Amino acid sequence: MKKALFLLAAVAATGLLAACGNQGESNDADGKIQVMATFYPMYEFTKEVVGDKGDVELLIPAGTEPHDFEPSAKDLAKISDSDVFVYNNAAFETWTEHLSDSVDTEKTTMIEASKHIDLMEGQAHDHEEAHDHEAEDHAEEGHDHALDPHVWLDPVLAAKEVETIRDDLSKKYPEDKEAFEKNAAAYIEKLNSLDEQYRATFADAANKTFVTQHAAFGYLANRYGLTQESISGVSPDQEPSPSRLSELKHFVDEHQTKVIYFEENASSKVAETLSKETGVKLEVLNPLESLTEKQIDAGETYLSVMEDNLKALEESIN
Repeated sequence: MKKALFLLAAVAATGLLAACGNQGESNDADGKIQVMATFYPMYEFTKEVVGDKGDVELLIPAGTEPHDFEPSAKDLAKISDSDVFVYNNAAFETWTEHLSDSVDTEKTTMIEASKHIDLMEGQAHDHEEAHDHEAEDHAEEGHDHALDPHVWLDPVLAAKEVETIRDDLSKKYPEDKEAFEKNAAAYIEKLNSLDEQYRATFADAANKTFVTQHAAFGYLANRYGLTQESISGVSPDQEPSPSRLSELKHFVDEHQTKVIYFEENASSKVAETLSKETGVKLEVLNPLESLTEKQIDAGETYLSVMEDNLKALEESIN
């Protein structure tokens, strides 16, 4: 509810900012397509498809937790000034549900990358009573996360998102369809290779269970026959209750878990606590919700991080 009111209030400010900008001309002087993508995987998928036909910009700043992102009037103006806006789905970028109130969708084509993917229910855990009211507030603001939005962590579904971006771009810019198809095919080939690496690694594994900070890896687990046991639900800011932590401690002991995975771009306090109580080491498993400036400058990509995730998972899945 609060988020809906915020977006409605931002409409006027967005109009003023846009009016002071390029008066509706969003293309550069060289005629390139101007694309805005929400968070890192959407940025990389889109950039790979667009190639030299356009410029792709990342809306949510590097190192920012996308679950908590609230667009400012300036952000809404950036979207309005773009020819194309690419996002994952409203289960993740919850604020996009009300975006048509402030963005002219006749001018700015909105591409929901996961629209042809059936989302599965998110994994939820019990919380302390103190958090129940907070959960209700989040639900009112659109943070209900009844569905798991993390489809991009499955390389096969990532390829489907690339296909959707390709197809929707081709509809708007048929003159560039051949280039989009060629670019998408080259990138999908890399995603297929990544999928093959994951399949080969886990094909004969005896232990297929891993413990992670939040339930972001459900699609990946389903794809490769793994079992994800998470400390919190699909949102990393959810804190588990003492009873949940007790269950996890018992789970770690019972399954002789070797590694507890945490995330660099989110608070790892609970994972660290569980690690100390069980004597199990911590390793990074990146949900690719964001890359830091340092990671981007170092040349890290969706593909390289997913390969790092595979190496990390090998310590548990064996």
